[in-house]
This record gives sequence, C-alpha cells and structure tokens, in this order.
Amino acid sequence: MSRPHTAPPHHVSPDLFRQAMASVATPVSVVTTLERGRPHGTTVSAFASLSMDPPMVLIALDEHSHLLAVTRRTGRLALNVLSAGQDALATAFARKGTDKFAGVDWREEAGLPRLSGAGIWLACGVEAFLPGGDHFVVAATVTDGHVDEAAAPLTYHRRRFGTHTPGDASPEHVRPAVS
Repeated sequence: MSRPHTAPPHHVSPDLFRQAMASVATPVSVVTTLERGRPHGTTVSAFASLSMDPPMVLIALDEHSHLLAVTRRTGRLALNVLSAGQDALATAFARKGTDKFAGVDWREEAGLPRLSGAGIWLACGVEAFLPGGDHFVVAATVTDGHVDEAAAPLTYHRRRFGTHTPGDASPEHVRPAVS
C-alpha cells in the first residue's frame, strides 16, 4: 500500500506554467453582459461545461476585470464562442478599456449581447462566484442558446490563433481514449 505524499507543495515557476497553458489548444470566447442598456465584454480562454442537469458552465474571470464587477451586479452573462476568422474580435475584446463594442456587430438576445458570427452563444444566469487564485470561477446555469454546427471554432495555441476542422472520423481512423 502506498502512502500519500507529505512533502510540502512545490510551486512551478510562473513562466513554466504560462508555457504549459499556452501549449493547450483552447476555444476562444468573449463573455458579455448588459447593464442599463450598455454592453460589456472580455475575451476568455478558460471555460468548461459543468453539468448537464441543469445545464451549467464554468468561466474564469480575472479578479480585477471590469466584466467581473459588472457581472456581479447583473447576475447574468453570455458566452460567445468565436468562429474561425474572428481573430480581430478576440483581440479587440482582450484589450483594456470599456468601449470594446465600438464597431462590433452584435444584437441583444434574451437580455444579453450576442456577437454576430459566434459559432456558439449561451445565455446564463450566475449561480456562484468561487475564488481561484487571481481569478474567480463563475458557475452559471444556461438559460438560452444557439449553435451553428457549420462554424469551425477559433482556437488559441502557443500564442497563435487557429482553428480545428474534424478529420476523417471513420472507425478505422478514430483512436479510443486511453483509460
């Protein structure tokens, strides 16, 4: 029988961790909300599904972000998963400032901003804000949505935008996951 490791935790360097996370391909999304008729948003790469019943997602927002402060007040947000070719939109929403919607094609749907061309749009009600290091993890229930199955996703890998298109999914080309 093995004993649990009891040595004090060793933290990796921020540079190594940053390099490791940059090596993980992630979908690029813009989280949006609406407060008093004014849209707010920011680019995120850290989100995941949490639950199927009820449908829930997790989204990580920087503890100092303007969007986190607004979302705490509104209690609602939308996840816009960007499509291939929306690099400029991702970059625009990643910058600091509050006028990120200038020149952006969007519309209000279910009381939240929906960015045109996003392959996936999910409207959500916030359930909890959970502290996580220098971020807060927002747990949110999905209340509405739209999926464009023809849209290829915008991805971010090794500090570059790209996309993913499914290859040959015939049984002889599909490798099972190792368990």
